[in-house]
Amino acid sequence: MDGDPIVNESSTKPTGRRRIRFFTVFLFVVLVLSAVFATNFKTAVVDGQSMFPTLNNGQKVLTTKAYFLVGTIKKNDIIVLREEQSKTKYFIKRVYGLPGDQIPWALAPQDWPLEKGPYTVPDGRIYVIGDNILHSDDSRKFGAFKLENVLGKVVTWR
Repeated sequence: MDGDPIVNESSTKPTGRRRIRFFTVFLFVVLVLSAVFATNFKTAVVDGQSMFPTLNNGQKVLTTKAYFLVGTIKKNDIIVLREEQSKTKYFIKRVYGLPGDQIPWALAPQDWPLEKGPYTVPDGRIYVIGDNILHSDDSRKFGAFKLENVLGKVVTWR
């Protein structure tokens, strides 16, 4: 017993100040993470069958423009983009071509003349096609979309 260290039990219990400090730091972290999430992530709802079987009508998806977290947009990514003439209508499609990519004539915009050969995605634009190719209004109908109309990359769905 003589060699046992003397422990003051009151010094091992958290004090009121330590609890307040912990709670304050915890609350700050939660608020910062909430702000990051709210500014970088958005939800969208699938409207129609153009992405079937990958996505179904009414299904919710989570999107982000925080490319530093999820990587830049590349072929086969699913993205949400705004219709060129609308501020409220959006599409959810799969990326088929990036600027400079050649699109085979069979998948080129419907008004693309055969004699011009393969369609090349212009700079600053992105070519998208729905997974349900027979029931999708996409770049084959509207042409390549401006990159500035991309609202985000789909990162998850349920």
